Amino acid sequence: MMKFTKQNFFILVGGMIIYVVDIGVDFWVASRYFCQGQYSWSILILCFRGLSSIITQIFSYEWFKNDWEGSDTGKLKLVFLVHLFHCGIFIRYWFALKYGCQVAFKQTSSRGTSEADPSNFTLKQATDAVTDINMLRVFKTFLETTPQLFLQIYILMEHGKTHFFQYAAIIMSFCGISLSMVDYQTSLRKSLDDKDEFRVLSKFMYLFYKLLTITSWILSISLITLLSVRISVILMIFLWICGFSWTLKQHTTFCKSKKMEYLYRTVVGIILIFSFFNIKGRRTKVCISIYYATHTVVTLGILFVYMFWKPSIIKEICFKIVSILTISSLVLGIISLVVYYSHLHPTTYCRPQACSDEVDGVAGQRERVKIGRFQNFLM
Repeated sequence: MMKFTKQNFFILVGGMIIYVVDIGVDFWVASRYFCQGQYSWSILILCFRGLSSIITQIFSYEWFKNDWEGSDTGKLKLVFLVHLFHCGIFIRYWFALKYGCQVAFKQTSSRGTSEADPSNFTLKQATDAVTDINMLRVFKTFLETTPQLFLQIYILMEHGKTHFFQYAAIIMSFCGISLSMVDYQTSLRKSLDDKDEFRVLSKFMYLFYKLLTITSWILSISLITLLSVRISVILMIFLWICGFSWTLKQHTTFCKSKKMEYLYRTVVGIILIFSFFNIKGRRTKVCISIYYATHTVVTLGILFVYMFWKPSIIKEICFKIVSILTISSLVLGIISLVVYYSHLHPTTYCRPQACSDEVDGVAGQRERVKIGRFQNFLM
């Protein structure tokens, strides 16, 4: 049975506050670089912010349009205007807080109620609203937060000089990645009636797995960028092509229109540059093994290139620290992955008849969920 507690409500409020603070930190960091004459860094930060905002607004508006199909067009025009000014996420927070407040504070129990019961209906609305927000936050994480983390680490490694605003940006990036990944997986489990929710230990292990593997990969990309920006760009484009091609092969049907579907596949391709993202409700042992085995080979290859191509750098303490962090993060991340999927994955302790592989993408979720917004995407 789904639940939406007071704790969930306050976590949602905290997530909105962090979202606003993150926007402020981005513009603060961009302004600081601009004042220091580092115009390229400032423009890149604003470009990451702008691109992620545009794409999340497009998806958010399309979801509203699908939800309100056949309803008042005047209300939809107002929603379009709000999204045009890049404030669509706040409408979604408003609905989530509205329904969440009704469930958490005004309704004490939903046990024994039917699906048509008003309290149960409000609960589903709250759960769907939170899931929508967390999906948009996942898009933002890999379109803006993760690239910005890579940029800040690269700047620190290249120049060596550190400032408070750089640490602030890195801390906010780590917080954003951590919260978005865990919150989305939690809300994904909540939206499935026959699934048990994450246990606390499972959340932490999943967090370590994602955060450590992403950190290791970002450090690796930063190292290769120090060698050659051109090689780094070519590598990123190649990885995106591989990820996009894989999504095409999966024949995802997340969106109603073909244009939106290709935009979704493009975004998933970007996500796959940094972390594995399961978009279908299928077993992923082979795919995830190939994915992280490839990351391991590339990471080790980058470190060996440094040894033979620029051995003078090895004498620098910075390279030694980065190498140790890269290898240790990768090893600990893969260990966390193995422990999570073998012992702490929700399917290892949920009811046998309800078990199936967990998905990251909504396309896979939609194959099993018959409630809420996701049923609109059934072909």
